[in-house]
Amino acid sequence: MALRRVGGRLLHFHRDGFKTVSIQTLVRFKQTCPVQVSRLDHLVLTVKSVPDTINFYSSVLGMEVITFKGNRKALGFGQQKFNLHQLGQEFEPKAKHPTSGSADLCLITKTSLATVAAHLKVCGVEIEEGPVERSGAVGAITSLYFRDPDHNLIEVSNYNQTTSEGTS
Repeated sequence: MALRRVGGRLLHFHRDGFKTVSIQTLVRFKQTCPVQVSRLDHLVLTVKSVPDTINFYSSVLGMEVITFKGNRKALGFGQQKFNLHQLGQEFEPKAKHPTSGSADLCLITKTSLATVAAHLKVCGVEIEEGPVERSGAVGAITSLYFRDPDHNLIEVSNYNQTTSEGTS
């Protein structure tokens, strides 16, 4: 199945033909779902070394180390957290194929990227790319990219601020 926009209408392609669907109809499809996700609470990072990961994220990104359910570890920031699973010792339920180094994460900060870049240098973290313009979930962002100890790609970004006189 494929959708192609033609003017104010969408062509809904099937193997045996197509039918025209208005954009309003497409919006109504979305509204019929009773589930509305409002935010991300936590995600799980599978890591080779929980202590190395804790050291990196707490010293490089200022995350809070959280201990819960006995000796499980998480990294807190804002209203979210990363739960940490040691590779080969994951907690159930878990991802079908838990793998270290497979994450690509974008973190938003109010700290200037110049300050972030200077801190990364002090911490011995190499910036792979940036600052570069990207598209965030709610607008334009400027980003720096680097790797954590498991080689996950970490993007730290600022939302670009606009004023009535243009961008600042």
